[in-house]
Amino acid sequence: MDAFGHVNNTVYFRYMEQARIEWLVARAPQCAATDGDEGSVIVNASCDFLLPLVYPGELEVRMFLGEPRRSSIDTYYEIWSDGRKFADGASRIVWIKRSTGRATPIPDAVKALLHASG
Repeated sequence: MDAFGHVNNTVYFRYMEQARIEWLVARAPQCAATDGDEGSVIVNASCDFLLPLVYPGELEVRMFLGEPRRSSIDTYYEIWSDGRKFADGASRIVWIKRSTGRATPIPDAVKALLHASG
């Protein structure tokens, strides 16, 4: 909660993060894995706050995938409650080589999972 009695805007990003993690673990676990020298990171995230969320309440976060590119994929989010949209968000997932911190092509097996799950 913020000083105005609304859910703090930083929490919207946590809602989107939780949806992304649950989606990745369920449908493309290689993207969520933390072992090995390759994996995914978020390089940017944004949110358009359409209405203030008030605590307590129930909400739904809807997640959508963009088309996978060589080393990244865009994700999009909508936060809904009581039949109204409260926020639109987006983030870019980039596949990296952890030892160098540089982008590397998304493995074909992961790309296939992303295509099948999108």
